[in-house]
Parts: sequence; structure tokens; C-alpha cells
Amino acid sequence: MSDTQTMNPSTDDFAAMFEDSTGATTLQEGRVVPATVVAINGDQLILDVGLKVEGRVAMKEFLLEEEKPTVGDIVEVFLDRIENLMGEAVLSRDKARREESWIKLEDSYNKDEPVKGAISGRVKGGFTVDLGGVNAFLPGSQVDIRPVRDVSPLMGEVQPFAILKLDRARGNIVVSRRAILEESRAEQRAEIVEAMTEGDVREGVVKNITDYGAFVDLGGIDGLLHVTDMSWKRINHPSQVVNVGDTVKVQIIKINTETQRISLGMKQLEADPWEGVESKYMVGTRLPGTVTNITDYGAFVELEDGVEGLIHVSEMSWTKKNVHPGKIVSTSQEVMVEVLDVDAEKRRISLGLKQTQDNPWSAFMAEHPSGTEVEGEVRGITEFGLFIGLGPELDGMVHINDISWDVPGEQAIANFNKGDVVRAKVLDVDVEKERISLGIKQLAGDPMTDMDVRRGSIVTCTVSEVTSGGIEVQFGEPAMTAFIRRSDLSRDRSEQRPERFSVGDKLDAKVTQLDKAARRVSVSIKALEISEEQEAVKQYGSADSGASLGDILGAALGKSDQEEGAEDEAPTSKAKKASNKTTETADEAETKSDEVEAEADDKAEAVAEDADAEAEEKPKKKAAAKKSTTTKKSTSTAKKSTTKAKAEKDDDGE
Repeated sequence: MSDTQTMNPSTDDFAAMFEDSTGATTLQEGRVVPATVVAINGDQLILDVGLKVEGRVAMKEFLLEEEKPTVGDIVEVFLDRIENLMGEAVLSRDKARREESWIKLEDSYNKDEPVKGAISGRVKGGFTVDLGGVNAFLPGSQVDIRPVRDVSPLMGEVQPFAILKLDRARGNIVVSRRAILEESRAEQRAEIVEAMTEGDVREGVVKNITDYGAFVDLGGIDGLLHVTDMSWKRINHPSQVVNVGDTVKVQIIKINTETQRISLGMKQLEADPWEGVESKYMVGTRLPGTVTNITDYGAFVELEDGVEGLIHVSEMSWTKKNVHPGKIVSTSQEVMVEVLDVDAEKRRISLGLKQTQDNPWSAFMAEHPSGTEVEGEVRGITEFGLFIGLGPELDGMVHINDISWDVPGEQAIANFNKGDVVRAKVLDVDVEKERISLGIKQLAGDPMTDMDVRRGSIVTCTVSEVTSGGIEVQFGEPAMTAFIRRSDLSRDRSEQRPERFSVGDKLDAKVTQLDKAARRVSVSIKALEISEEQEAVKQYGSADSGASLGDILGAALGKSDQEEGAEDEAPTSKAKKASNKTTETADEAETKSDEVEAEADDKAEAVAEDADAEAEEKPKKKAAAKKSTTTKKSTSTAKKSTTKAKAEKDDDGE
């Protein structure tokens, strides 16, 4: 452009100059703008941001820069205000750096890339991290893979962090150091696991101990050494074998490539003591051992290093059944045991303690065979019997049915109290079931066996009790108890009244039933009366059909006179024999008639009693009518039976 054109610009030149001028005014407050260092005045820099506006920035805001700015350098600053009261622009290098950091952080967050930062301070719940001018929050759980007690070595150290959350509007950033460590660790673990094989033997350092085992660092990856794989012998806690910081030699037992977990073992480096255990510990062998552990179900005994057996609580004592094993043996106690069973596959040995001691049941059976009488104190009373003490350890049981011969068990057991000293007889000793059966009633003879009574015998009884249904009597030596029903008190119904007897009265009765197995005896006065009448008819009866007992006795008085003249009347002897035969037939018919009549009386009485019971529940009028009708029917039935019997008697007589 010529000088003339410069002095007199054209319209196009004027437009270009106007565009340049307006382009500079596009700068806005709150943004990062380039500025030129025009001068350095002490600890301040004079910067030109354009528009012929200058601003000042303190030199300390450039301390984090690698090189200090000089005159003519272009630096980026944050334009807070274009002009203040002094006519200068308000600039800030710190804010410019913060804006740059936010831009970089947003870019890293979107790309899921780690950022550099340093832990600068501690706050509630975590720490603050300086990410190049922007403060972020580091939660305490995100500092390391495992909890860290002392964070001092990490303070001020520049290290990578992963951005978990970013909110620029609120100025909130959450970072994590743990995520970076886990990522790098996963890569290392994958490489290490690929280089490992099961069965390898390696050295490691114990990093941590728990109740269930110890974690061993194998050089970039940790493996678990479980407490059961530390030693063949029983271990209560891993600290009994290893301590934190110990260098141990372990064998890799199992590798899980998916979870990258490694199981380690120490006892696998030693010989298995269970090999050949069946030949070492044969069933029946007795050997010493040490009690290592006591549980509710038994005690574990160490036979050698790594080999233990169990004494079940049932195999500890012959007599102590419901006692905790801790009251019989104690930890570290030396005991003598017997091998009961060996299962090498399941690594189990069953031991017995009581088998090494004398069996008190066998000793008792040897000293007290069946039939021996013993004496002891009543130690317990139950609903099914008595427990008698037979020494300091043994008890025998008297069953409720073995207390008394004639008194019911429930009543007999009420006569005993705890602490009573009683005598009993040994009935049976079962060594396998550990039971001793005793009997008290066996001390005396069985009255049913010793009693010389048969069915049909006549016995003299003593009334012991009177009830509405009959009487209770005792007879014999030893005394036997029987009950005579109301219907058996007499043949005559009017005499079948229990109240006519008193306690202590003596009477004769006939034994009608005798069951020694069921221990039951039945006696009857009525049966005795019938048998006596039959005997009288048999001895003194005549051929007259339907003759009464008085007639028979009257005829008996003249019978002796007829016998005196028998010799003189020899021709008539044949007729007399026929007459005697007829008389015997009549006697049998009379006896049969009496039995039928007695049976009819019993039926009539039973029907009458039922009618009386029913009449009590109904009005008196109906009861009287009912009873009258029932009695008539019973009488009619009895008469028919009697008529039938007499007819049969007449037929026999003819």
C-alpha cells in the first residue's frame, strides 16, 4: 500500500481495520486468555491482554511453572474483569491453571484415564488430593487394597489416581488410589498365576494371620495357608505355627484361574502319618495317648504327631452316662485307651476308655448270680419301678410288677420312699445292656404256687371288705384274696345281700375258677349250696318225680328199715335193683332241674337289676310299671325253664 493510500485509507481498508478492532473485543470475562509480559515490577508481572489494557499478576502464582516468565513471553491467564477502578484488568494465573486442570480432568474422566495428584490433607472420612490446582476427595476406603493405619508415607507424594466421580458445576471430584492398585495387581497376578503350577514349592512371607489361616506373599500375589494345612497335628490357632513376617516354605495345592486364588499347604511337605495306620493301630490294641481337645460329644486323644482318635462320651465310663467328658478327663492328661475301630480312608480312629477298666456289670454278675439276695438304698422312684443302689456305681431296678404278689403295683410302690433300705432278689443281669433286674416279691413264695387248692375245693374264707356289688374274702396260707359277687352269695335271691355279712365273718365257699397264670381265683357260696344239695339228692333221693329236698330227707329215714328186711325179700331183689336204677336217674334229673332253675334265677335277677337302674332315671310311676313288667317276664322265663326241666325229668323217669 502506498503512502497516499495509507494517508487516505479506502473503504476496504477501513472495514479491515474495523474487523480487527471488533475481533479483539470478543474476549469475555471468566475465560482464559493469552497475555504478553511487558514488564516485571518487583514481585509482579505487567501483562498486556490486548485492547490496550494491562493487568498485574503476582510472581508467586508462577512458582509451579518449570521456567519463570520473562519480558516478551506469552502466558495464559484467567480474565476475571476487563477493567477495575484503577483502569486495569484483573488477571489470575492460579485460576487459569485451575481451568486448564478442569479441562484436562474432564477429558481424562471421559477417556477413563488415570490422573496425577498428591495427597495434601486429611478431612472427615478421607483425604484431599491436589490434582494440579483442583482439590479432589479421596475416601479412606479407597487409599489402598487393605486398610492402611498410617498414611504419612503417602502424603505429598505424586501418584496416579482414578476419577470415580466428577461434577464441575458443584466443583466435586472423587478419586481412588485403590482402583489403580487393583488394576496393576490384577495384571501382575495374571502373569504370576500363569507361571505357577499346582505342586510347586515356593517361599513366601507371612503378611497376615486370621483365625482360619495365614496369608502368604509369594512375590506379587498372596496365597491362603489354611490352618488345617499347616500341620498334620491338631492346631487351635495359626499363631501356634507361624507369625507375621516369617519366611515359610509352602506347596501350591490349588490354583483357581478365574478368581486367581491360590491355596497353600505346609504339611504336604512332610510324610503323611496316616499311611499304614491300620497296621500300626489294630483293633483291640491298648496304648497311651494325650488328650488334646474336649467337646460335648467326647475327647480327642493324640496317639502320635498328626494321628488322633476320638473317645466318644459313651465309651468313657461304664456307669457315668449323662456326664460331660470334661468331668472325666482333662486337656493334656495322659490316658490309656483301647482301639475300637480304624477308618484310614476317613482318617478316623475310635477309641475306648472304659474298655481298659474292669466292667462292674460283669463283676456283679460273677458275685451275685440270679437268685442272690441283695440289700440297697432306694435311689429313685419312677412310675414304672424302684431303683436300688447296689454300690457306689451300680443301680438295679425293681419293676412295678415285681414289688408285691397281691397288692397292685401302683399301690405297692406308694409304700416306699427315697432313702429306704430294702432287700431284693436278683432276677437277671444283662451285661450288654448294662441292666440289673431285681424283685422284692420273689423274696416270699408265690402264694398261687404254694396254695394247695384246686377247682371245686371247699375253702373257709374270712370277710375282709363288704361292698354293694359283693364281698371280698381271704383264705388259705399264705392268704389269697378273692371277690364273691352278689349273685354268688346264695342260691336264694332273698339272701343275696352283701350287707348281711360283716368284716371278720367266716364262711365256706366253693372254688369255681383257678387261673394261676392270671393269678385269679373265683369262689362262690351259691355253687357250694348247689353242690351240697346235689350230694344230698345223690345219697338220699327217691324215684318220685319232683320230690322236694324235705321229701328226700324223710324218705332217707325209712331207708335203713328197708335194708334190714332185704335178705328176707330176695325174690324181689331184681325189682329193687330196677327201682334203684330208676332212683339214680331221677336224682340226675333232679340235679339238672336244679341247675336250670338256678340259671333262670340268675337271669331273672340280672334283668331285674337292669330294670332297677333304668327306673332310677325315669319318673317313679314309669319305673314301677317297667319293673313290674320286667319281673313278670323274668318270672315267666324262669317258669318255662323249670317246666322244661321237669318234663325232661319225667321223660327220664319213665
